[in-house]
Amino acid sequence: MSPSQESLTDLSLREALDFSRKNGARALRDIFLGRARDLNLKLNAFLRFSPRDFESHEVDGADPSTRPLYGIPVAVKDNICVRGRQAGCASKILEGHIPPYDATVIERLRLAGAVPFGVCNMDEFAFGSSSESSAFGPVRNPWDLERVPGGSSGGSAASVAARMTLAALGSDTGGSIRQPASFCGVVGLKPTYGRVSRYGLIAFGSSFDQIGPITRTVEDAALLMNVLAGHDPKDSTSAPVPVPDYTRALVRDVKGLRIGLPKEYFIEGMDPEVEKSVRAAAETYRSMGAEIKSVSLPHTRHSVAVYYIVAVAEASSNLGRFDGVEFGLRADAKTLREMYIETRSRGFGAEAKRRILLGTFVLSAGYYEAYYLKGQKVRTLIREDFQKAFREVDLMLTPTAPTPAFKIGEKSNDPLAMYLSDIFTIPVNLAGIPAMSLPCGFSAAGLPIGVQLMARPFEEETIFRAAFAFEQETGFYKRKPPL
Repeated sequence: MSPSQESLTDLSLREALDFSRKNGARALRDIFLGRARDLNLKLNAFLRFSPRDFESHEVDGADPSTRPLYGIPVAVKDNICVRGRQAGCASKILEGHIPPYDATVIERLRLAGAVPFGVCNMDEFAFGSSSESSAFGPVRNPWDLERVPGGSSGGSAASVAARMTLAALGSDTGGSIRQPASFCGVVGLKPTYGRVSRYGLIAFGSSFDQIGPITRTVEDAALLMNVLAGHDPKDSTSAPVPVPDYTRALVRDVKGLRIGLPKEYFIEGMDPEVEKSVRAAAETYRSMGAEIKSVSLPHTRHSVAVYYIVAVAEASSNLGRFDGVEFGLRADAKTLREMYIETRSRGFGAEAKRRILLGTFVLSAGYYEAYYLKGQKVRTLIREDFQKAFREVDLMLTPTAPTPAFKIGEKSNDPLAMYLSDIFTIPVNLAGIPAMSLPCGFSAAGLPIGVQLMARPFEEETIFRAAFAFEQETGFYKRKPPL
């Protein structure tokens, strides 16, 4: 790749848009497609490429100046439906599943002129925090190929960090956008539940799931959210709330902003380098004129337990439809019962089986009230903690993850240790509020560290304001992986 092409992969989304309008979508496509194919041999971030999708923008006859994302390549997580392209959730059980329709977010990207660039690897059915549970091999972190990129949207985050694409879509059920964004040194936004349509997202936990952008900069995330957000009548959980122009919130001014530090998020066992970087981020905000104060979210300690009751119950219900009858893999067998057993035994990986079994157990007769119902009640208490805290502050600032990226295989045989990787992100999904991870520093080993900003429901603008000011003040986003 020539130096000029290399520099083009470092363009911001707005700069790339100018290039695409002047030179055509095909020119931009060729640059990123070549780089993605070369680097994917190392990273395994993409499962499939779909360069044919670029062709429509060359023949539509539309004026590129009317398309706010004309020619912009956007990678798509493997659990989001793209018409005519396999959507398999990185699972063998959905091999060959070709959706006949686009997810609403894909429709909106196409209307804006963006291009579904390729399909990203992930944890199977989004069950994981490391992108190791994929049936097609683990994703590797571009900052250190021996480490995980986080999960479950690890392929999406790695592809953006490695400059294989300009932006990517991920989904976030318990931290699956923000935790990989932290591990890969990029920006990841989990919108408010209901802000972005879930139509066409293959469900994990229906009361948790949200689609959101993963980008290199805060401005890029704002430009993508301007297209993705908004009410969708095809999604019954979609909120009929007006969508602002998020780019108007991108100002370097946080004076008077009240930012809370929840004491429950600075815990024993957290990596000291993570705590140091996050506390330094708080001091940066203080120096810029924000007010920093301590707050409490007392039920946070129950979040992981509640999540792995309620979310696995929803997962068990949602995955019941994958049985070899209509979708994907179908095993040969003499009886229907044998076909079910053989298909699901061969099709689902170990983590998927674990969550199906756990979810079925907590929903079963005699255990529903003891586990699932009690979990929902504690979830309400967690949501009320956030409501109370947000009476005192405008934002809350926390670590995104308790450690930088860990090594591949380090936690594979310890499910509890893996689940605790999301201890700081899960409460956000339980409460349904928006949150963003963005880079706030690097470990001594050169690994990215992310800080998490949380806001009240549908106040993504406040997050964008604070995130942009911090990003421009510190410049951590400018550092690139040593590929």
